[in-house]
Amino acid sequence: MANITIVGVDLAKRVFHAVGVDRHGREVLKKMLRREQLLSWFANLAPCVVAMEACASAHHWGRELMSLGHEVRLIPPQHVKAYVRGQKNDYNDARAIAEASSRPGLRFVPVKSKAQQDIQALHRLRAGAIKERTALCNRLRGLLAEYGIAIPQGVGHLRRRIPQLLEDGENGLESLFRELLARGYQQLCELDTHIDEYTRLLERDAREQAAIKRLSTIPGFGPISASAFYAAVGDGTGYRRGRDVSASLGLVPRQHSSGGKEVLLGITKRGDSYLRSLLVHGARSVLRSVLRQASSKDDRLSRWIKRRVAERGVNKATVALANKMARIGWAILRHNTTYQPA
Repeated sequence: MANITIVGVDLAKRVFHAVGVDRHGREVLKKMLRREQLLSWFANLAPCVVAMEACASAHHWGRELMSLGHEVRLIPPQHVKAYVRGQKNDYNDARAIAEASSRPGLRFVPVKSKAQQDIQALHRLRAGAIKERTALCNRLRGLLAEYGIAIPQGVGHLRRRIPQLLEDGENGLESLFRELLARGYQQLCELDTHIDEYTRLLERDAREQAAIKRLSTIPGFGPISASAFYAAVGDGTGYRRGRDVSASLGLVPRQHSSGGKEVLLGITKRGDSYLRSLLVHGARSVLRSVLRQASSKDDRLSRWIKRRVAERGVNKATVALANKMARIGWAILRHNTTYQPA
């Protein structure tokens, strides 16, 4: 036990598997632990590196193990796959995790705080409610089309038209479908209420959190995108530079280079697609504002945007601006400062 330097843990709901290696990489421990035994067993272990895949419950166990004095390394699952040897089982997975954690140059996932996870949960619930509302609107619009009633796209059209259809007794709708339509409209109103409440909580949190308030000083960052960025990046210490943040969000060019010839393609679209879409939408709003007020916008960022639009076009300039926003956001979080437009 005293020779253990790295412990690879394969996480699960009830039964965990751990493999420990010494400083030479030799396996010196193989143990199965139940959920209630995990923390007590690590409490009796000398401080060492505990490696886990960055999957469900990893951040919770990471915080608990860090409080016991261990160094926690969360590894993206796609980087562990290359080190799996033999057949698929829990011990082989734990061995692969331990081996991957010892490789130089491998990048780890920062352990999120409870505050970050709270904000992230709020964003997930809000995004889920918006997705459910979109599906419901498409379903209701499709059902109405079967009765010869065409409603344009957009939730606002359904909010206005459905009460009118329910009040109109001469539109040919039977009583059963009217009842179903009324229930669908009630469900739509409930989803609107949930989304409004989630948005209110996000805006309240954005006013109270100092880091989110500092992010909101960046052009293109509103309370929604700023809180999502903070939930993903934290204080910025988990990244060496701003480019690492934009690369983790898939906002850098994809490479297909060979034979010394560099070939850059479109963006990689890796990482959190939700946060990436928020940054792109925010960048698009900034770009439209600059182009609409081209004569009055003469600050450094506006001049950069105008050059990019002239050289690469509007769409590529939008993604380039989203990339720059991610880098600026990391610098503000890492260095505890605010955006300086000059």
